[in-house]
Amino acid sequence: AVSASARWEDSYRYFPWEDWRRGRPAVIEKSIAPALRHWVRACPETANRKERRERADINFGLWGAPWAGERVLERYELLYAARLVPEAIRDRHPSLRDTQNRSGPHPPPGALGPLMALDHRRILATALGRIRGKLKYRPVVFELLPSTFTLLQLQRLVESLAGVRLHKQNLRRLVEKGRLVEGTGQFDVRTGGRPAELFRFRREVLRERPAPGVGLPGLPRLESSL
Repeated sequence: AVSASARWEDSYRYFPWEDWRRGRPAVIEKSIAPALRHWVRACPETANRKERRERADINFGLWGAPWAGERVLERYELLYAARLVPEAIRDRHPSLRDTQNRSGPHPPPGALGPLMALDHRRILATALGRIRGKLKYRPVVFELLPSTFTLLQLQRLVESLAGVRLHKQNLRRLVEKGRLVEGTGQFDVRTGGRPAELFRFRREVLRERPAPGVGLPGLPRLESSL
C-alpha cells in the first residue's frame, strides 16, 4: 500500500552531482573532488591507491576520463566507499560514525543529498543509471510521453532523464534522422506563443532498427590533477 505521506521528489535532490543541465555541478569541484583526491592520497598501499585513483577517474573524470552518464550507481558506490554520503556513516559501527575527527576534507551536511532509509538510494541510483543507458538503444523515452507531444516536451524529458542540456536543433536532427517521430499535422496552441507542431512516436522503427534509441551527446571532461 502507498503511504498517505508519500510524495514525488526530484531525484537530483539525492544525486546533485548527476544534474548537468546548468553546466558542471558545483558540488563536484567544491566537495566531491577534494574529498576523493584526499581519499586517494590517504591510501598507504600503492596498488590500492592506484585502484582508488582509477575509480575516481572513471566515475568522476578527475584525471581526464570522459563522464559516462549511465554510471550513476558506480558513482554512488564510490562515494559510499569513500564515506562521503551519510548512508556510509550510518552503516558503520557506532564508534566509527564521528566524521568530525576525520582528517581531510569532508562535504558539509546535506551537500551530497539527504539520508535515505536502508539501501533506497542505491536502488534509486540503479534505476536512474539503467534508464540513462536505455536512452541510447531503446525508445524508452516515448513510453513516458503522451501519445502526441511537441519536440520541446520531448527535449525537456530527455534532458531531465539524462541530466544534460540538449541543443534544440541537434535533438531535432537526431530524432528526424532516426525516423523516431512523425508529424501529426496538428498543433499545440497552449504554448503561449507560436503554435508548436505535435508529433507521435513511429512504432514502425521497432521493426526497422535493432536499437532505436534517442542517443545523447557526450559531456565535457573534468580537468583536474592529483
